[in-house]
Amino acid sequence: MNLPGELKRRLEMLLHRDRFQRDLDEELQLHLELREQRHRESGLSAASARRAARRGFGNPTVLRENSHMAWGWNWLETFLQDVSYGVRSMLRSPALTIVALLSLGLGIGANTAIFSFMDAIMLRSLPVKDPTQLVVLGDGDEAGVTDRYGSTTLYSYPFFRQFQQKNDVFSDVASVFSMNANPHGIIDHRDQMEPIMVDIVSGTFFPTLGVEPALGRMLTDADDNSEGDHPVAVISYAWWQRALAGDPNVLNHTVKLGDTTFNIVGVAPPDFFGIMVGHAPDLWVPMSMMKAIPPHSNGYKDNFFQSNLILGRLKPGVSRTQAEANVNVLYQQIIRAFPDAKLNAYNLQHLEKTHVPVTSMATGLSYLRHGFSDPLKILMGVTVLVLLIACANIANLLLARSTARAREFAVRQALGARRLRLIRQLLTESFILAIAGGALGIAFAAVADRLLLRMISGGFDADPIPLDVSLNLRLLLFTLFATIGTVVLFGIVPAFRASRIEVTEALKDGRGSSHAATRTPLGKALVIGQVALSVVLTVAAVLFLRSLVNLTHIDTGFASTGVLRLDIDSDVLGLKARDPRMIAMFREIEQRIASLPGVKGASFASFFFHQGSWNGSINVPGAGYNERIDVQHNVIGNDFFRTMQIPLLAGRTFTPADTATSHKVVIISESVARDLFPAGGNPIGRHYFMGHDPLPDTDVEVIGLVKDVKFGRLDEQQRYIDYVPNPQHPSGYGSLAVRYEGDFNAISSGVQHAIHSVNRILPISHITTLDAQVQRTIANQRLVAQLSAFFGLLAVFLSCIGIYGLMSYLVSRRTGEIGIRMALGAARSNVRWLVMRDVVLLIAIGIAVGVPATLIGSRLVSTMLYGLRATDPLSLIAATATLLLVALIAGYLPARRASRIDPTVALRYE
Repeated sequence: MNLPGELKRRLEMLLHRDRFQRDLDEELQLHLELREQRHRESGLSAASARRAARRGFGNPTVLRENSHMAWGWNWLETFLQDVSYGVRSMLRSPALTIVALLSLGLGIGANTAIFSFMDAIMLRSLPVKDPTQLVVLGDGDEAGVTDRYGSTTLYSYPFFRQFQQKNDVFSDVASVFSMNANPHGIIDHRDQMEPIMVDIVSGTFFPTLGVEPALGRMLTDADDNSEGDHPVAVISYAWWQRALAGDPNVLNHTVKLGDTTFNIVGVAPPDFFGIMVGHAPDLWVPMSMMKAIPPHSNGYKDNFFQSNLILGRLKPGVSRTQAEANVNVLYQQIIRAFPDAKLNAYNLQHLEKTHVPVTSMATGLSYLRHGFSDPLKILMGVTVLVLLIACANIANLLLARSTARAREFAVRQALGARRLRLIRQLLTESFILAIAGGALGIAFAAVADRLLLRMISGGFDADPIPLDVSLNLRLLLFTLFATIGTVVLFGIVPAFRASRIEVTEALKDGRGSSHAATRTPLGKALVIGQVALSVVLTVAAVLFLRSLVNLTHIDTGFASTGVLRLDIDSDVLGLKARDPRMIAMFREIEQRIASLPGVKGASFASFFFHQGSWNGSINVPGAGYNERIDVQHNVIGNDFFRTMQIPLLAGRTFTPADTATSHKVVIISESVARDLFPAGGNPIGRHYFMGHDPLPDTDVEVIGLVKDVKFGRLDEQQRYIDYVPNPQHPSGYGSLAVRYEGDFNAISSGVQHAIHSVNRILPISHITTLDAQVQRTIANQRLVAQLSAFFGLLAVFLSCIGIYGLMSYLVSRRTGEIGIRMALGAARSNVRWLVMRDVVLLIAIGIAVGVPATLIGSRLVSTMLYGLRATDPLSLIAATATLLLVALIAGYLPARRASRIDPTVALRYE
């Protein structure tokens, strides 16, 4: 068989059916005429020859059908006929079709949108070679620098080099600096600086990941074998397109960071973003150039500058368990063998308890997972429930519609249509509805993804997180399966139910069929299910909304409204933090800004709310040392407390007399005074040591006591905080807060002008308000609250449509009965109650089922609530009362319409 020719012939027949029909008719007519001619030649009359020819030829209709089956795709033609009929059928019921499409579109679109974020944040593998073989030492969740013995996440660069040489379980090992540098740099010799995101990695980084360049070359171990003499960089594909307009001569360009000019040696492939989901660096530079990248970390040769993540690729046949055993043996050997290791009893105790886990990083590392994994799982469950409600709603509408089409199906069966043929027709209509709903859902998801990305990023005024949530094959497959699933959920039962009819009974016009149609246990069960699921979603929405309200009313300890926030990058000056010129510059900037009209105070600090921390232990003489207690240290300006409106409870604040050469002083929060100082003692004038060892250069005197404030998150437990003046510990100092009155834009312009009047080359970035900065920290709680509220309302709306549709259908089928009742003297109120009785019963059963289900599932959301329990009775009562009220209104409308039926019209209708 010539397969291409066969396919071509069948396609031509499908596309040119009319021409094929004409040709077939001509051929059949020719055969009949030839037979008739032979019979006439044999001596028969013309009429007898015609009859004999027709008898011998057979039934032309059967021959046409056999020819179609042999030459075409009968199944496809039948399917297209079903599709055409189904489309016409849906267009005859536009209201039902619109409701069904919107329900499906919102349900499938919501599931697709949430799944796209789950896929991007939690499920998608790194775009590297064989990502399942990649692991990270520890859990990969820590960032910064630590000096503690027993660190299982952060390691020094010398440790990495020894581990690379001695391990037996990894084919390749790489190191990544855990803190993402974001210095301002200059491309080539341009005048303007711009922020550039830089990742500092070992030369083995790209070979370990198996990433090949799109252009040029990647970093190699040769770029990382000696400190400070390999100023080379690999740039990301996106940055190449954005900053250099995709210049093919990119390898001739340079980037200046600080005082060092880096030569671009390669471009990463388009899909590679690094190993951190939600973080897309612009440049990768070798670890050997660590000191050249602001803030100029000096850890290339420091055995205990523990700041790096270590990742490795497992050798073939090596399991993670085997790798973990080898890692822990090497860990102890390397740490203890360093010549500067302080192996005192205290540190040895830590080392003996240390166990380094080996964690898979097939899906990369991500700070987003901690904040959004649980919310996304909850939202995925919510959207699935919404889709179930939508499917139940559509199934109910289709059940009612199929009952109204009973006479049509009876006529078709009387004319010879088999039950399987009717089922196929109905499933085809459901399939069309689902496909259209799925396409609408993808359109909804494309819009929702942009909105959700902005919400996750902290608002529309914040820079969007570099997260790829665009359509891809996995997402389209998910949508396809969701669409097919909806066909199964809402299409099969109505199809089988509608095709199971008594032909004789259905063809009657009497009340018997109508009365039978009013018995709809399946429809009522679907409404009960909708109400029960709506109870679950409504209670969850109320809980999350109340939790969000509780968070927004937390006393932060400072006044966040009316405060401008911005950052400056002083590293571009090339001065050390302790340089007197740098300290004087910050003080002059504060003074000039404070003198501006409308400004009530201005101060720099190392950290404002949710900007990281410098934390460590303190040693208070006379109190027992507790290594597990961390104090958050903050370096601040003299006007910090007035700017932030943090009350001074005792003592004094910093003054210009607190200089680098004066005695070191500190201000503590009230929780430090209460918990860490001996009971009953006044902390003012007392001394303590910042760190474990009581050394002279770590001794500080307490000169002030201030109110506790929130430091990292609104829902955090109270933290211990102390404050030190910038001249005595100048580092990481570039965040500015300005308290003002008046127009934000005018104040912002004046502040920037004042900064540049002191030093015109200082880059200014992240201009926002302190209030917006605080609100961004509850982005996940706001996301869950707002979306759960939306889906809760959508669920209630769909359930009300289901109640309204079912009761309207029942009222229409009981028109004659209601007319008789009213003709016999029934009052309108009795008729309304006749209908409302069924409504109340359905809602009551639904709530009775939904409340226990809510209480059972409450433990799933308990950890995401603040200030209330998941079984909070007020939330349960408020949600059920709201649902009950709205559902009763939906049921009252058909009941009211039933009570207005004219008995004469109703009896004539019957």
